[in-house]
Amino acid sequence: MKITDVKTALLGDTVVVRLVTDEGLSGYGVVERTKTFVRPVFDFLAPYLVGEDPTQVERTMLKIRRLGGFKPWGKAVSTVEVALWDLAGKAAGLPVHRLLGGKVRDRVRVYNGGRQYPGDTLEEQIANLKAGPEGFTMMKAGAAFHGGMAKVPGFTYSETRDGYAYDTRGPLTEWALRDTIERAEKLKGLLGDDVALALDGGPGWTLPDAIKFAKAVEPLNLLWLEDLLTGDYTPHVSPRQYRDLTVSTTTPIHTGEQIYLRQNFVELVSTNAVRVIGPDPLDVGGLAELKWVAEYADLHGVLIAPHGTLDGLIGLAALVQVSATLPDNYLAFEYPVGRPDWWYDIVTGLPDPIVKDGFIEVWDTPGLGVDFDVEAARKYLPEQDKDFFD
Repeated sequence: MKITDVKTALLGDTVVVRLVTDEGLSGYGVVERTKTFVRPVFDFLAPYLVGEDPTQVERTMLKIRRLGGFKPWGKAVSTVEVALWDLAGKAAGLPVHRLLGGKVRDRVRVYNGGRQYPGDTLEEQIANLKAGPEGFTMMKAGAAFHGGMAKVPGFTYSETRDGYAYDTRGPLTEWALRDTIERAEKLKGLLGDDVALALDGGPGWTLPDAIKFAKAVEPLNLLWLEDLLTGDYTPHVSPRQYRDLTVSTTTPIHTGEQIYLRQNFVELVSTNAVRVIGPDPLDVGGLAELKWVAEYADLHGVLIAPHGTLDGLIGLAALVQVSATLPDNYLAFEYPVGRPDWWYDIVTGLPDPIVKDGFIEVWDTPGLGVDFDVEAARKYLPEQDKDFFD
């Protein structure tokens, strides 16, 4: 089998990648919403991929792995890796989890990332979460810099930098720190003990403020505090600062969604700079890369809660496949949802319901186990992408 073409299309706000082969099989991957800038990157990668045997995943990846970088630049390379596994599984007639060593769990726990129930008030969101059919046992909410507070006047002692991609960094004012603590206390009070709570707070905190906050919320028994110092689109890791934060508190500290490749996790994990890591399979370099990082973390007593690949159900399938194979340090992955809702009409192979009692049952169909209803999907393709499935 040989790759004959690398095609991309925009479905909603999601870039979908299709590796076409000379045997009629296709492998798919996705790049989360608004990342249309990566489409030319696939044109750049295509000459390295066309003519390769997609079932030789690692050999093919060696040609392109060095061409990626920290989020968002590693997305294209990571997406190709996922599509290669999809093809390899389809060619072998096996689910991807079998190719990665086999599943060690028959169902995978997922957590609600706070996007599924956009109620008008916090109380409505929590009520909907608890009453929802998915039965989530964990949720993550935004806080501080990740909770829309960055532009509130007086939230930090720093000047707002309009026009910057990320203007969210600086020392918190006294009221801002107290307000963030009180919001966390209120949220946990509404959830009670039925649903465990994690908070995504950044990036943007200074180390002294992060220490104060992590110590203040220790009585809440949070799952973790995420990305306080670095995170989304931060092109470095800062393990020494994270180590100072981690050893100062009993609240677990989490980071990792922006990190590309195992090499960039080594110091973070080997020094126990954090208690939880959260690589995204479509940012870290793919499924095999995520599994290596998870196993390395397990050797050092670090937990893993993979970041959710948003807005595309192909990413959900990829997370299910790899999470089924991870060691016992696995907590849960962030549950992606299809946006717009018609994604659920154009992808076949997912269980119904997808989530039950906070878990997803791992399926055993070949490849990622999902595919496109081509005729249903065609009507959502923009005019320039109408030949995507041809």
